[in-house]
Amino acid sequence: MSHLNYNHLYYFWMVHKKGSVAKAAEALCLTPQTVTGQIRVLETRFKGSLFKRVGRSLEPTELGELVFRYADKMFSLSYEMLDILNYQKDENILFEVGIADALSKALASRVLLSVVPSDGSMHLACFEATHESLMTRLREHKLDIILSDCAGESLKYPEILSKKLGECGVAFFSSEKYSKPFPECLEQGKLLIPGKRTSLGQQLHHWFDENGLNVNILGEFDDAAMMKAFGFFKQGIFVAPSIYKQDILSHDMHLLGETTDIKEVYHVMFAERMIQHPAVKRLLETDFTDLFEGRDLQVQSLS
Repeated sequence: MSHLNYNHLYYFWMVHKKGSVAKAAEALCLTPQTVTGQIRVLETRFKGSLFKRVGRSLEPTELGELVFRYADKMFSLSYEMLDILNYQKDENILFEVGIADALSKALASRVLLSVVPSDGSMHLACFEATHESLMTRLREHKLDIILSDCAGESLKYPEILSKKLGECGVAFFSSEKYSKPFPECLEQGKLLIPGKRTSLGQQLHHWFDENGLNVNILGEFDDAAMMKAFGFFKQGIFVAPSIYKQDILSHDMHLLGETTDIKEVYHVMFAERMIQHPAVKRLLETDFTDLFEGRDLQVQSLS
């Protein structure tokens, strides 16, 4: 083999990652026919089939898996090179952050405030989505870090690292007061809680069962801000990190009770190469103890 056409290899790599020729063609801004034709040329070069059709989908052959492992290393390194060149520039370093939609946006903003310089030398871009969607973007080099409450999935990918930033208990709020003590009072109103896909939602359901609470759930939300908005419109009892109870009480809400048996846990996830990014460095070196214990001195000085 005298030489290799890396465009052809890149098209094959994209088809493997996207799962179909159509999706790869869309990402490459090419026609499916063009992508298929170029992969056939690559197969001729390798003297073997790279994909096999199983039902209505494509799956890599044994040769295809071998080629993909090497191609994945090659193109991952090329993305890494571009990332490093991008954030080593003197001006407007780009910092792309994914924020799981189940997290408290107030707490996420406090974390980012502590690491993004105020001199305009860094351009912050935030993307909100489900944890699963953000993890896909991170592995495709479209994000620098993820803030999430689900660190477990990062263990599936050796190239993804994670660090626990902190945790705090939760509190329950309502526009109404109830006659029963906490937590029995939660049975007297309709509840607005995080969805079962979230760590907090799963903890709540387990906690209700442990305490023998027969609660009436009005709605489940993947978006924490939407859940709180429903609560502010007096639609039910909602849950939020207890360290921000003073902010919520200022909106004419009542504190029904709080517990540390349920915790909102914050993790940061990132690719190993991103340790050299200046914002990631600061994030990993910052002690967030005061933040998660409610002693938010930096933000208090701004208010």
